[in-house]
Amino acid sequence: MQKLFDSLVEAQREKLKKCAHEIIPGLTDDDLLQPNDFPELENHPYFRYEEGVLEGLMTARMAYLAREREV
Repeated sequence: MQKLFDSLVEAQREKLKKCAHEIIPGLTDDDLLQPNDFPELENHPYFRYEEGVLEGLMTARMAYLAREREV
């Protein structure tokens, strides 16, 4: 299950990166850590949606890993 979450998170990161590059070509991975520095990303609803999906997947992965440690 952990591998599944890892692959989902990685796929969503790539999707978010592709989305960001369509909006602002040439962004680096570091730039994506602070999208609020770029008004074009900050105010782009599709980018924000995809970013939210990534955050949700990472939250679910963390919850799963925490639960696994309890068992």
